Amino acid sequence: MEYLKTSYSRSPGHWFLVPFIILPLPFLFLSDLVIEIYHRVAFPVCKIPYVKRSEYILIFDRARLQYLNPLQKVFCMYCGYANGLLRYQKEIAGRTEQYWCGIMHKNAPGFKAPSDQIENNFAKFGDAEDFKKKYPNKRR
Repeated sequence: MEYLKTSYSRSPGHWFLVPFIILPLPFLFLSDLVIEIYHRVAFPVCKIPYVKRSEYILIFDRARLQYLNPLQKVFCMYCGYANGLLRYQKEIAGRTEQYWCGIMHKNAPGFKAPSDQIENNFAKFGDAEDFKKKYPNKRR
């Protein structure tokens, strides 16, 4: 809650930002619905283990803190949902990528390689031997 440390924490500028902070909420709800449908339909077909939602999204924990005022609690719930949802969806996308395209991205200057590509031992970019070793074609 860095804003509390600033001398302008109660400035009109902060209130001006509230609609912009809230604006993504309907889109988050919609993406939550669409990605969850995909997750529940596609993962069993591909035999990919489900992602456990409760490991990524916590909404009410900070809202129970007695030292926060009601508005802070509401915004903490919003942040818990929004950030948790994005982490949850990133995990779903990462497992999808691992299943369908387990090849690392090209190492380009300034590009931050996704850590899950390293942790999940994706095939090295441009290395055909590594690719064939990690993903032998069993359909031949």
